[in-house]
Amino acid sequence: MRLQVKGKNVEVTDSIRQYAQEKLGKLDRQLADPTRVELELAVERNPSISANHVAEATIWTKGPILRAREANVDMKASIDQLVDKLERQVKRYREKRRNHRGSTVQPVPDNAIPVEAELRIVKSKRFPVKPMSPEEAVLQLELLGHDFFVFQNAETLDVNVVYRRRDGAYGLIEPQI
Repeated sequence: MRLQVKGKNVEVTDSIRQYAQEKLGKLDRQLADPTRVELELAVERNPSISANHVAEATIWTKGPILRAREANVDMKASIDQLVDKLERQVKRYREKRRNHRGSTVQPVPDNAIPVEAELRIVKSKRFPVKPMSPEEAVLQLELLGHDFFVFQNAETLDVNVVYRRRDGAYGLIEPQI
């Protein structure tokens, strides 16, 4: 398994790199041939986020591409949670293949992203949507410390969403009806 470890707002020490390699090595035994594993470790600089140590992994295999993201107050704990999530994804993928063996099910495409088994809404919120510019919405997003912000675009009167991209920039979603 080829492991590539990247750091964003954090220096990746040899001990963290070795710890990640040891933990992700467990997956090597469970997967047929993981060709490449990319692990990005980051520290969020937002003081309102307590779980600011983020571990994000992408694993390219002969089958699906596995992706997971976990955050915790400690980097090693984030890596542990990440590996647990990836192990669940691998187990689910292997069970699907075992259950469908011999049937006429379409093969899983190479770019498929496994979905968590339980998709359920655990919280619902209602809030007033105020007219503002996308720039004002980004300021609100930063003040609240969220990853996205829903607002009414003052120019178009449509509901829009601004969000923080992984590269630190911002995105704007403008639905077309």
